[in-house]
Amino acid sequence: MRLGTPRARGEGVRIGTVRRPPRGVPKSEFAARDWYDVWFPNLAPSVATMKLGLAARTPGQWRGFVRRYRAEMATPANRRAIELLAVLSRTTDFSVGCYCEDESRCHRSVLRELLAASGAVLRSGSRRAVTAGRAQGAAAPPPRDRAHSRVPTRSHVLTGAPGGSRRR
Repeated sequence: MRLGTPRARGEGVRIGTVRRPPRGVPKSEFAARDWYDVWFPNLAPSVATMKLGLAARTPGQWRGFVRRYRAEMATPANRRAIELLAVLSRTTDFSVGCYCEDESRCHRSVLRELLAASGAVLRSGSRRAVTAGRAQGAAAPPPRDRAHSRVPTRSHVLTGAPGGSRRR
């Protein structure tokens, strides 16, 4: 989901996977202004990788960004963070996001793939669903409508297992 946009119903806790907090917004107002509830920069690309992604103009340049971001997420600490979120997705709702307007050219599209590959429970609440868990090395961006496997179109919402005891 794009941080700073109105919250979607059932989106859960917003996790900001960005390198820097929003400018000019007091920390005490991040959640109230729909930025994020929790800042988790560990899953954001490094500054150098982020610049590589922002500068990508060709499919080859984008694949270079994806390779580099995946390498950053393959470190032991980041792997554990992704695995933790995947496990939490089975019992609680949350969404991950950043500032990018176009998710297909954003690290969160790659992060969604990594979460799916780690067994995260993803949901979609609109137009169409996308099959989760593309091949680990896949660099293709997600569909233009940003629908996700079990993830609402505007948000990466991870949710507890269907039929579970969690209240909504």
